[in-house]
Amino acid sequence: MGRVTSDTTATDAAAQHAPEPPGAPPVWQRRLRRFGLPVRPQTDVRTRLVPAFPEPSGRLWAVFGAGPEAAVRLTRWAAWLGPLLVALFAGVLRFWNLGSPRKVIFDETYYPKDAWSLLQYGYEGTWAKNANDALVGHPPELLLSPEHSYVVHPPMGKWLIAAGESLFGMNPFGWRFAVALLGTLSVLLICRIGRRLLRSTALGCLAGALLAVDGLHFVMSRTALLDLIVMFWVVAAFGCLLVDRDRTRARLAAALPAGEDGRARPDESVGDRMRLGWRPWRIAAGLCLGLSAATKWNGLYYLAAFALMAVLWDVAARRTAGARHPFRSTLRRDVLPAFASTVVVALATYLASWSGWIATKGGYYRDWATSPEGRTGHWTWLPDWLRSLWHYQTEVYSFHTGLTTPHTYQSNPWSWLVLGRPVSYFYEDPKAGQDGCTAAEGCAREVLALGTPLLWWAACCALLYVLYRWLFQRDWRAGAVLCGVAAGYLPWFLYQERTIFLFYAVVFVPFLCLALAMMIGAIIGPPGSTERRRTIGAVGAGVLVLLIAWNFIYFYPLYTGMPIPKSAWHHRMWFDTWV
Repeated sequence: MGRVTSDTTATDAAAQHAPEPPGAPPVWQRRLRRFGLPVRPQTDVRTRLVPAFPEPSGRLWAVFGAGPEAAVRLTRWAAWLGPLLVALFAGVLRFWNLGSPRKVIFDETYYPKDAWSLLQYGYEGTWAKNANDALVGHPPELLLSPEHSYVVHPPMGKWLIAAGESLFGMNPFGWRFAVALLGTLSVLLICRIGRRLLRSTALGCLAGALLAVDGLHFVMSRTALLDLIVMFWVVAAFGCLLVDRDRTRARLAAALPAGEDGRARPDESVGDRMRLGWRPWRIAAGLCLGLSAATKWNGLYYLAAFALMAVLWDVAARRTAGARHPFRSTLRRDVLPAFASTVVVALATYLASWSGWIATKGGYYRDWATSPEGRTGHWTWLPDWLRSLWHYQTEVYSFHTGLTTPHTYQSNPWSWLVLGRPVSYFYEDPKAGQDGCTAAEGCAREVLALGTPLLWWAACCALLYVLYRWLFQRDWRAGAVLCGVAAGYLPWFLYQERTIFLFYAVVFVPFLCLALAMMIGAIIGPPGSTERRRTIGAVGAGVLVLLIAWNFIYFYPLYTGMPIPKSAWHHRMWFDTWV
């Protein structure tokens, strides 16, 4: 499946100072060499702009008896075949017995019912107090009225949940279907993103497989909440930006003149003055970021972080191409198109997500602009629906910033990476002979939003590794992964008093898996390592991956609500804060 390494692409830290002779590494790298920092040799500028994938060797398939030509063909097919198989594995896990438990669990008391109401009225109506029991009764009842209700999240994620309900009905399988599908597709995306980012099909598939067996991602894929939907659009936006980056750099590389030796050389006119043209993948990223924010507002942090990251990628590309003033050139030629492609497109997408509320008259605050309060002020010349929507958004903002109601399972973000306080979505303790319980001592059934512990704890080490790669080896891939984690994690530290939960972290779990795959690639060994070094590294990496898989299997009953003996449940409560 190709060479397994995370060291197969060049960084963007080339050509820092003009006085340096051609091919010389930066001064700071030469100084750090005494501390053991490896300095890569400088390569052709076209290669730095567009690093090639390592040539597939076909050795793996040859082991199974495939001929040389067939082995090469199979290795190339593996670029899609491998990710599809990993996604199939993830899909089987997520869709198997998806309707269990047949209950309205945790915040499913909000979003599936709001989604069904959107199908009926175009806005969120009001449900009776006993609606949850009625939904899963025999026969089920839909106790919904058209009286509007106050909701604090945008409608996009609920429209996606509604799509599953329209296909399979208002039942647990129906309202969880769309989330399970997006959870499965996110695994496929991470496989392909990891392959493009790390230039290794094997490491890309490994990143996807790690995501497939993460407990938090797994539970969130089987529960009709909004956070996994945010995660899907964030991952899709990241993938679009990666494709845009590669295509833009290829365009710059194609425009560079060749030197006497036939190799491309940096050119100031190309680096400083060339326009980068039509960039549909960046527009697609803006659309995805808009869809994430139109599901929950924390998607806005990713909009800001990814837009900035994409502009810095343009700066690095222009510098590598020969620009003397890359920041100035990027400011003149790229910032405004980047703003339009990401921020403007995202805001337009967010506004479009409210179409049902705009097109109808029954939604909450829909007629606020025509009330006595709404007729005053300096913006009365704007359309009534727009002023009403703006007022609604300000009220929702006040709600989110002032939410301090204590909750049993709330947690501080300081504890998230070590899984300090997971969230219990569902718990029952059936007696022997009830609900599949066969233990004389009685059983426990729980759905616990807990990440696979060994995966998360290993990911903490991986974050330190990618931070080192970014700071000391100027590896843009490490910086991109860190950006994905930081945008989903660090903003929550601004709300220390707010009621927040560990499951919010599902948005950056894919980037933890990418970081871990990157570290595992380093454990296996960089190109040029001895056979002994790579064998030892592969064994160590394999042991780590197998331990993570075992850990997922061990906690699987707690992720799915399977009845297990009370003693087995207690054995899985590794810390008091998990109870």
